[in-house]
Amino acid sequence: MTDLGKKSQRQPKTKGQKPKTIMPKRCDWARTPLSIVYHDKEWGVPLHVDTGLFEFLILEGAQAGLSWETILNKRDNYRLAFDQFNVAKIAKYDAQKIAALLNNPGIIRNRLKVNSAVSNAVAFLKTQREFGSFDTYLWRFVAGKPLRRKRGAPIAARTPISDALSKDLSQRGFRFVGSTICYAFMQAVGMVNDHDPACFRYPQIVALTRSQAKL
Repeated sequence: MTDLGKKSQRQPKTKGQKPKTIMPKRCDWARTPLSIVYHDKEWGVPLHVDTGLFEFLILEGAQAGLSWETILNKRDNYRLAFDQFNVAKIAKYDAQKIAALLNNPGIIRNRLKVNSAVSNAVAFLKTQREFGSFDTYLWRFVAGKPLRRKRGAPIAARTPISDALSKDLSQRGFRFVGSTICYAFMQAVGMVNDHDPACFRYPQIVALTRSQAKL
């Protein structure tokens, strides 16, 4: 090997250090791979599709007493078990179908929660007929515009608005719709932007809301 070749081997391929990867600031609860994807892609994004709203209503009710991570792990199973959350089909579930659901290890096998999914589907259809869509009914509670969490403010467990929503849903025949469940539902479907103001998603959701308002 020539001296020139030896010299070229000793020379560094690149100059300087590699730039460090800067991780985006997220809400503290998003720590697992599954919760991070959910946080970054879905949580807090204003949702106006009735099938999606019904899915979150059922999943939030199923979460009662459990962690959201548990529900996320079973979400695909829920979609399969509940006909992709087809409201009209679920409203017609009979005793045989409910028995099959209670034997399905892929979902939360709680009889009250499973039965409530069926009765909630019936109530959901009635609400759709009254207002034209569940979306129209639901977003009236925030005047059609997402609320925002203020800097330094803690995350609430319930609010006067979630209290009002819970009361109205209950009067319409919905079950597993306590105020705490309703507030978690409001967070999930973007009725309130409850991302930490320091979270990278907070301004993104604000910008998304503004762009939707211009449509």
